Amino acid sequence: MQKFLSLICAVVLLVSCNQKQNTNERQTKELAVNTNNVKEENTMENLKAGKNSVTFTSFGVELAGDLYLPEGFDPSKKYKAIVSASPFPQVKGQVMATYGPEMAKRGFVFLGFDYLGMGDSPALPGEHKKSRYMFRLIENTWDAVSYLGTLPFVEEIEGLGVCQGGSIIASAAVTDHRIKKIAMVSGMMAADGFQWLGREVTDPMIAAANASMQKQYETGEADYHAPFGLDDQMAEEEFVVVAAYPAMAKETYSYYGKNGVKGPGTVKNASNIHIADQAMQSMISIGEAYADKIVQPSLVIYGTNASTAPCSTQFIAKLTNDNTTLAFDEFSHVDFYYKPEAVKASTDAVAEFFNK
Repeated sequence: MQKFLSLICAVVLLVSCNQKQNTNERQTKELAVNTNNVKEENTMENLKAGKNSVTFTSFGVELAGDLYLPEGFDPSKKYKAIVSASPFPQVKGQVMATYGPEMAKRGFVFLGFDYLGMGDSPALPGEHKKSRYMFRLIENTWDAVSYLGTLPFVEEIEGLGVCQGGSIIASAAVTDHRIKKIAMVSGMMAADGFQWLGREVTDPMIAAANASMQKQYETGEADYHAPFGLDDQMAEEEFVVVAAYPAMAKETYSYYGKNGVKGPGTVKNASNIHIADQAMQSMISIGEAYADKIVQPSLVIYGTNASTAPCSTQFIAKLTNDNTTLAFDEFSHVDFYYKPEAVKASTDAVAEFFNK
């Protein structure tokens, strides 16, 4: 029996070493390809304080990003960098365009980007735009970390997520220890649809998503819907009057409505329309299920009176790491997206936490 176990261990070790070698060879080849095909805006000479347009490779295509650099940026110095994750179904010109300049003002390098199939980033060949698939968002985040790791002025990488971005960052951090600390603001970490919704709700959602996937596979055409019941042209009264929670709907519209603070009529590429099979992935919350496996120090910021507060508190209850909680009675869920006093409170706290 002992010989058998020794043999098994040897085989596992050999496979692991071969996998590591193959991975290193692949990464070396990819780095060579990326170096040979680097775009002009990515070169060190063109980077400056403020917002810089950059791209990085994920799933074999170039994702579009905004790299925010602090005032007085000097490429010969070292900085802490932040990989960010945005709310659903946002693009980089929304919440990340608010947090990017604020974190750069506090001395950080900050990367906001459009996920695969969103905003200025392409979809995969044969697939469709306006498609945030949860598992791919995690992999896009890992690739964003890899990109930041190639920048010679980056000394450490942290993760910051807002709303669904909190779940993305938490999920990515479970097995990516290149991310040294994580912060989640108004986060939807404990957002597993099976936990919050009964079968009478989840079964029809799954059936609709399954039907959408089949339809798209057979026709090759995109099948879109408005996941929150808010399309890009709807008037506020029309949206609020049918909402189960009118106060939250009003708050949502103030930001996402056609002429909202960061709505479709205000921000390039912003849209509340999304590919209709997305629920097949978004109903599963990896970050929540593996919360006790997160080893990095974490900071959770939320509004105690926000309807989404349990998505933070239930996640916090499962953490076993070095974790900090900052709760505000005066701020709602969406306040942290754009209201100056809420954004200042959260970015001040995040900066202090990352600098510890």
